[in-house]
Amino acid sequence: MARRHRPTAKRPDPLNVDEGLVIVERDGVLMAVCECEDFYLCGHCYHETCLDCGECAVGPCRCACWRSEQEQEEEANGAAPRFYLGTHMPNWLWSNDPRFEDTTFFVSVNRFERRVTPMPRATRSVCFDSGGFTVLKKHGGWPIGAEEYVERVRRYRSELGKDRVVWIAPQDWMCEPWVIYGKNQHLGPRHRDYFHGTKAARGLAPDDPEHELDTAVAIHQQYTVDNYLDLRRLAPELPVIPVLQGWELGHYLDCLRLYEEAGVDLTAQPVVGLGSVCRRQATAEIKEIVQTLAGRGLRLHGFGVKTKGLAAYADSLVSADSLAWSQDARYSAPLPGHEGQHKSCANCPDWAASWHHRIKEELVTAA
Repeated sequence: MARRHRPTAKRPDPLNVDEGLVIVERDGVLMAVCECEDFYLCGHCYHETCLDCGECAVGPCRCACWRSEQEQEEEANGAAPRFYLGTHMPNWLWSNDPRFEDTTFFVSVNRFERRVTPMPRATRSVCFDSGGFTVLKKHGGWPIGAEEYVERVRRYRSELGKDRVVWIAPQDWMCEPWVIYGKNQHLGPRHRDYFHGTKAARGLAPDDPEHELDTAVAIHQQYTVDNYLDLRRLAPELPVIPVLQGWELGHYLDCLRLYEEAGVDLTAQPVVGLGSVCRRQATAEIKEIVQTLAGRGLRLHGFGVKTKGLAAYADSLVSADSLAWSQDARYSAPLPGHEGQHKSCANCPDWAASWHHRIKEELVTAA
């Protein structure tokens, strides 16, 4: 691989040198040398300016070259959305289980948090979910800032392999009313139905009157956009995607405008996450939101979308993920022959692989 050299007037502070750049002296001249091993499809790395869009040097490539040739071909041919398999089992990422060949996993970064030893190199691709729903549910806000989040996901990506991490979700703020206002707070944080509420995180004292929903949603949206901008500034080399948050259709359009006002063209992004849709019951409501935003030219990923009814709007998504198989398995009898192996198949690769294959076939048929 050819190295690319750049003269520099003086030796910069080593702590401030961009990741992937090292300072070397050649013929008495200090050079910043790029040692990137992973390139965008256009052949450039994030230190360079892509000839296609001219923006790769200021962050993850924002044009089509950020995506794989396979993804571009699938989109051009009107293929079904890519469907990522959610799992609580990070070790599946480095297994050579043939049942997961060509599977891209969807894993919360919270699943890596307690690991002390480095993880093995991944043999499967993965998207990092921020785990934001669980974090806000338990804590009513993010206990770590953007700097620590970057430190964590940068380490996870380095250990698993940069080429294996498709993209990373930001620390977004969900907008379901029960996330905002709290629910079943008498049950305590360990209970599955407990929701802390974000009143304090929105700057309100316990005795202050609550915000109207539109106001609270707007605050969560601003926090979401601000975090994305912070992550792009702190770690331009990480493939962090923007996420649209809201509750009603008008809220999502408001969030779109917030990105525009911040100078972020979401139509130029390879993927835009669509949040706060996974726990909705009305397929028609989700369909209206998805199709309206896709009609604006956004390449949408549906977070945790309900597989029932997904075919109704699958053609408006480029990707989706779901962990619904685990919930189904938890409240179902184990698979035949598994009765003595585990109480349920909630973390069973057989159940997961079979379910994943079935959903993908349904999406292909719908497409």
